[in-house]
Amino acid sequence: MADERTSAGDPARTLQLLWREPAAVVRRGPRQGLTVDAVVDAATSLADTSGLEALTMRKVASALGVVAMTLYTYVPGKAELLDLMLDAAYGRMSRTSTAGQPWRARVTAVAAENRRLFETHPWAASVSTVRPLLGPGQMGKYEHELSALDGIGLSDVEVDAALTHVLSFVQAWARSAADAAAAVSESALTEEEWWAVNAPLLDRVLDPAVYPLATRVGSAAGAEHGAAYSPEFAYEFGLARVLDGLAALVER
Repeated sequence: MADERTSAGDPARTLQLLWREPAAVVRRGPRQGLTVDAVVDAATSLADTSGLEALTMRKVASALGVVAMTLYTYVPGKAELLDLMLDAAYGRMSRTSTAGQPWRARVTAVAAENRRLFETHPWAASVSTVRPLLGPGQMGKYEHELSALDGIGLSDVEVDAALTHVLSFVQAWARSAADAAAAVSESALTEEEWWAVNAPLLDRVLDPAVYPLATRVGSAAGAEHGAAYSPEFAYEFGLARVLDGLAALVER
């Protein structure tokens, strides 16, 4: 996966485009039917299909039927385009109504919403957001997600940190899940098939007397999951531990 980060472009121009300020999005000329939204949609479709590695201004322009120079009159470059893509994806996220539910249920819903985001747009998991977008999609997402932790006895700083902790877990999980899916795709073997092919060699070289714990625990996990790693189990187990940790903070 590509290593990308938000807010890597011209901040003033990016913010103008994120909030669709009239001066930033109005264009004159024969291609008035092309819009910033159309550029973002085409780029998102390309990234969804082929990943960020395949995302170039030239390819987006080709998908829209224009030359690359035309595209630059709408979006300054790939860095700004990536911010627009991610903010648009944030804006389209579902907002589960969890009013009146216990805080664990509310946070679980927030985690599930972000999981669906990364499953719909796998490229988004590879983007660092330590410098946030501050666009309408980002701000709406943040406002909604904060409500899951509001009023449970944490300070505002702790609420922000707790939300970051939950979202970081889901993003890290999404990257691992994507790596697992890529391994299956690239090898053309399911996890069960891969282990069946390699088991005879492993049986010859791994001595249970030398690696007793690794043999016992690894065998138990493999028998349970049919693989060394189960994305679904990792998500459920990991999220439960994240919530347990937050519960200790809330109770304290």
